[in-house]
Amino acid sequence: MNQGARERKYLDEHRNELVDQLSEWVSIPSVAGVPEHAQDVTRSAHWFAAALREAGFPRVELWPSDGGTAVFAQWHEAADAPTVLVYSHHDVRAVKPENWDQTAPFIPVQRDGRLFGRGSSDAKGQALAHLWGVNAHLEATGAPHPAVNLTFLVEGEEETGSPNLDKLLTEHQHDLECDLIVFSDTLQWHAEHPAVCTSVRGMIGATLEVRGPLRDVHSGAASGPAPNPIIELSRLLTELHDDRGRITLPGFYEAVPELTAERRAELAALPFTTEDWLQRSHTRSIIGEDGYTVLERLWERPAIEIISVIGGDPTGMSRATIPATAVADISIRIVPGQDPQVVGDQLEEWLASRADENFEYQLDVQRESAQPPYRTPDDLPALTAVERSMAAGYATDEVGRMGNAGSGPMDLLTTRLDAPIVFFGTSLIEDSWHDSDESVNIDMLVGGAATLAVLWSELSG
Repeated sequence: MNQGARERKYLDEHRNELVDQLSEWVSIPSVAGVPEHAQDVTRSAHWFAAALREAGFPRVELWPSDGGTAVFAQWHEAADAPTVLVYSHHDVRAVKPENWDQTAPFIPVQRDGRLFGRGSSDAKGQALAHLWGVNAHLEATGAPHPAVNLTFLVEGEEETGSPNLDKLLTEHQHDLECDLIVFSDTLQWHAEHPAVCTSVRGMIGATLEVRGPLRDVHSGAASGPAPNPIIELSRLLTELHDDRGRITLPGFYEAVPELTAERRAELAALPFTTEDWLQRSHTRSIIGEDGYTVLERLWERPAIEIISVIGGDPTGMSRATIPATAVADISIRIVPGQDPQVVGDQLEEWLASRADENFEYQLDVQRESAQPPYRTPDDLPALTAVERSMAAGYATDEVGRMGNAGSGPMDLLTTRLDAPIVFFGTSLIEDSWHDSDESVNIDMLVGGAATLAVLWSELSG
C-alpha cells in the first residue's frame, strides 16, 4: 500500500466512532474564564484523560491550576527515538446561545459533513485527532507502542491567555522535556488544498478608557460645550491607521521584516479567489494595508483590531445622556521580528502624542498576557516530515505553506522547553472559531488523524 493508505483505511472504518467521541466531548461546556463553568472544565479534562487511558497511554495525569485543569499524558517506550510534545487545549470560548442557528452550542449535531458545536474545531477536534492518530499509527505499524516518545499537554486555560501555563512548564519541566513540539491549535488553508502552517503572529492587547464629563449629563442641557468621550474615542481609533491602511504607532514598522521573494511565492501558490475568501471568511469585503495581497496581510503583516467599544447605554432604554466614559478593547497582532513589549511602549507613546487636554485617558496595556510571534525554521527537518505526512494523510500530491493570523503561547513553550515548534491543525477559516455555529469538517479531522499517524513514523528516523 502507498504511505498513509493503511492509516486512512483504519480511520475511515472508525469514522463514526471518532465523531461520536467528539460529540460526547463537545457536549461538556468547558467554557474558560466563567466561574459557573469551572467544574465543566474539570469534567472536560477528566473526559480526555479517560480517552487517553483507553487508547493505551500508560501515564495520564490531571494538572489543576487556579483557572483550569490541564491533561498530561506520556507514552515513552521507543528507545533511541525522539521525544515529541503535543500541545493543544480543551477549554472553549463563551457563547451567545441566541445567535446559534444550527444547534444549541453544547448539543452537537452532524450534518452536511460537519459536526456543529462549541469546541468541535477549536480545539477539541484537533486534540482528538491526535488521539485517533495514535490509534491509526499503532494499527498500521502493528507495534505495541508509538514509534516516537509521545507527551501530550492539553491545557484548560488557552482561551483566557494561558495565565498559568508558565507555572505548569516550570513545575513540570522534567516531565515535559522534548526534542520537538507539535502545536495543534491552528488552521489549514482549504479542504481541497492542505497547507502546513509555518508561522503564527503574536499578540498584545490593551484597554483604552476616555473620560469626558464628571458624570453622565443630559444630552440637550450640556450639548455643544460638553466633552463627549465617545467622539474622542472614535477619533483616536480612526487615527490608528493612515489612508494607506498602515498603523500609525511611532516606529511600529522598524522591526517588521519585508517579505522575501520565497515567502511571497509560497503564499501566491495557494489557490485564492476573492469570492471564495469572502464566502468562507464571512468578512463582506477586503480592506487593509496597500501593497500586499490578502494572504500577505493575514499572515506576514501586523494588524490592529478593535474588538469592543462600550459607551452610553448599549442595552436597554436610552437615557439621552452624554456619557462620562467610553472604553475600547484593542488587539494588536504582530509578526516575527516584533517584540510585544516594545509595541506596548509604542501604543503608550502614540496616545501621549495625540491626547486632547479636554479629556482624561487611561490606557491599560496587557503586558503579562502578551504573546510573541513564532516562525518555524525553514531548514528544520521536522517541517519536511510534516509536509510528507500531510501529503500521505490527505492523499494529495501537493502540500502548500501558509501562516496563521492568530496567536498562542508558542514563545513560552519553545523558550521553556528549548525545542522547536511545528504546527499542525485540522481547522478551516469557515469553522467559525469564537463565533456562533462553530463546526468542524469531518473529512479534515480524518485526514488530520491520518497525517499524525504517518508523522510519528516519519519522525522516528
